[in-house]
Amino acid sequence: MTLLNHISELFKNLRQQKLRSFLTIFGIMWGTATLILLLAFGFGFRDQTVLNMRGMGDQLAIMFPGQTTKAFEGYGVGRPVRFREADAQMLEEQISDIGVATPEYSRNMTISNGQSRRSSSVGGVMPVYSNLRNIFEQPGGRWLNENDIQDRRRVIFIGNKLAENLFADEDPVGKRVLVDDTPFTVIGVMQEKLQNSSYNQRDEDRAFIPASTFSVMAGTDLINNILYVPVSAEIAPAVRDQVYEVMGKIHRFDPSDTDAIGLWDTNEFWSFIDVMFLGINGFLGLIGFFTLAVGGIGVANIMFVVVQERMKEIGIRRSVGARRHHIMGQFFVETFMIIGIGAAAGYGIGWLLVMATQNLPIKEFVGAPFFAPEVGMLAFLVLAIVGLAAGFLPAWRASRLDIVECLRN
Repeated sequence: MTLLNHISELFKNLRQQKLRSFLTIFGIMWGTATLILLLAFGFGFRDQTVLNMRGMGDQLAIMFPGQTTKAFEGYGVGRPVRFREADAQMLEEQISDIGVATPEYSRNMTISNGQSRRSSSVGGVMPVYSNLRNIFEQPGGRWLNENDIQDRRRVIFIGNKLAENLFADEDPVGKRVLVDDTPFTVIGVMQEKLQNSSYNQRDEDRAFIPASTFSVMAGTDLINNILYVPVSAEIAPAVRDQVYEVMGKIHRFDPSDTDAIGLWDTNEFWSFIDVMFLGINGFLGLIGFFTLAVGGIGVANIMFVVVQERMKEIGIRRSVGARRHHIMGQFFVETFMIIGIGAAAGYGIGWLLVMATQNLPIKEFVGAPFFAPEVGMLAFLVLAIVGLAAGFLPAWRASRLDIVECLRN
């Protein structure tokens, strides 16, 4: 019996039992659409979380001054550790696994433009800071450069929300603002970005000036933070240990005294994200799998009924030479065709549902679902498992029927 004959026979049976066929195919269709929608939401949530976290920076570690809690080389406990601008360069030079390290000054200052005034966190930073923190300028402006650092220029880069509060609809680039009564020229405005965490203030509300200019204004080289990025996220824990070793030598504290330096390593979060979303997507996939399995049980039941209805056909085929694997193949093909019809419809409905939920007002929090290749492949794999499970027992039973008993019916 050829594949074409199998297909013809299947559609003949489907037409004869329209309601039964519809309910069977509907179970597979609904299970497939549910699985696709759940997985699409899971992948969308993962990507949105990663996008929000990237507002802080990629593989970034931020160091904060602390105070000692262990006695070391004659020094007592409770001694404050303060960073200097040169510490960042020392870290970069002495730890080869650090890709880049940079100092950061920070202080709340009043920024004003005419009658518009805002209290904002102003950072004194180096040009490399923008790449570490994913801060990029809008067209028509620029970020800080080396000349700004060397010449101690009074130039300022402002966040997009701060620019809106100070200048409303005006273009701020080239305009003057006062930073604690000191005039600065605006050289750029930050592109809008998503940011779900910060250690000072959201970048959209902040302003940035050259580190050298900040140091002169503050009259000190004592900095607030040091930022660094390891060359690879996998070696972040080892780099962290080296940081405590180097800083312990510079500032005379026990390298095991983790309170001497506060350290927020976002690489730990990235590792947690991978594990967390593996669990979330696995759970969503499991729900979808069970939903689809219910449809598979329906297919299996229907195929058992079909086997019972076609016992005489099976007996005739066996009596004229058909072997057991031919009978099994026939019912396997029919099972997979029923599942294939339902799956195709389910894929289409699932895709339409994913497209329809793209613009729900929840994107900033849980992201927008999307039909990723992984979603399609996982759905296909689950369908294959369900098809094998639903088709095996009916096909096996059909191939083991006694020829004489079949011909009696």
